[in-house]
Amino acid sequence: MKRWIPSPPLSFALFIVWLLLNQSLDAATLLMALVLAIAVPLLTKGLRPATVRMRKPGVALRLSLVVTFDMLKSAWDVARLMLTRRSTGIRSSFVQIPLDMRDPNGLAVLAMVMCLTPGTAWGEVAFDRSTLLIHVFDLEDEAAFVATIKQRYERPLMEIFES
Repeated sequence: MKRWIPSPPLSFALFIVWLLLNQSLDAATLLMALVLAIAVPLLTKGLRPATVRMRKPGVALRLSLVVTFDMLKSAWDVARLMLTRRSTGIRSSFVQIPLDMRDPNGLAVLAMVMCLTPGTAWGEVAFDRSTLLIHVFDLEDEAAFVATIKQRYERPLMEIFES
């Protein structure tokens, strides 16, 4: 079974999305949904990082709460800045963050966190995964920003993916 369906959740999601997009349950639509549900995961198997075993679900839950809080706070801060400050008063900057984490899955989650948080954007990661480049919408203190990323996101991700 694993040979033909390497990622059952992905296959299930593709099957359902195809049916929803076509808004039909006729035989041709069901067959095409089945073909996509089997073919796409097989063709993209090499693009996905290694499978992950959840090591510390409590840490993952706590991290998701921290990220949610930070996203809401950041959205508020960005909106406030956009409405109250002239563009010349906004201190946009690129920040290099030294990384201790090397796990590709952890780095992928960190990328999602940075991209989903208003006011930050993932720039690039060094080939050796030692440094991360982040664009910050309004940077007050670079050292404090680096420490925040490492403490609030990198350290828990290392516990989840590298412990």
